[in-house]
Amino acid sequence: MAVIVALGAFLMTLAGGWTAQRVTDRRHLVLGLAGGMMLGVVGLDLLPESLRAAGREVFGVPLALLLFVAGFLVAHVVERLLAVRQAAHGAENGGRVPEVGLTAAAAMVGHSFADGVALGAAFQVGGGMGVAVSLAVITHDFADGFNTYTLTRLYGNARRKALMMLFADAVAPVLGAASTALFTLPEEPLGAYLGFFGGALLYLAAAEILPEAHHKHPALSTLMCTVGGVAGIWLVVGLAD
Repeated sequence: MAVIVALGAFLMTLAGGWTAQRVTDRRHLVLGLAGGMMLGVVGLDLLPESLRAAGREVFGVPLALLLFVAGFLVAHVVERLLAVRQAAHGAENGGRVPEVGLTAAAAMVGHSFADGVALGAAFQVGGGMGVAVSLAVITHDFADGFNTYTLTRLYGNARRKALMMLFADAVAPVLGAASTALFTLPEEPLGAYLGFFGGALLYLAAAEILPEAHHKHPALSTLMCTVGGVAGIWLVVGLAD
């Protein structure tokens, strides 16, 4: 059952990527929506789940929050290091480093694999839990596909590479769900991963996606897309609960 549901997530991921590439003439709206969805996923889905799963404290601070900050800092450091290397070779891409986009997309693929693992684990717990997680994963993967394609293209990668990363992101939850037939992932490591990934995703949304969306098109429509992206994820989270 988990693998069948994961096939639905596969289709939703592709639908999200298809939507992102079909509206290139409204790129600022796409980026505004993607930034809002990423912010919503981090603040309303990933961070609460990571705090619940990895709740123990390290020197007075929840482990999930420590890894959340670590993820943010690692994303910042990686981007700066890649930018310095790119500048040293005299390459110019509007300040964008293609490797950063591929790294971010690869992180999205890893997260989608974890979604599949969570889906399989939920069905091991019981049918009710499986249905709730299925709703969250399938709807959430539309945002994953949307953001994977957008992130890859934003940093100057070719459309072919963006489509490859999109396909990898679509396949990942299916593989993750299938893998649960072989092992059971402990809750705390999964929560720790979600915290770290949430920090990295927040950095990309706040430092890259949203500034780019509003740089050339500081329109009310762009802002409304951002707010709508957050609201959409809130609706998904609320329905899943």
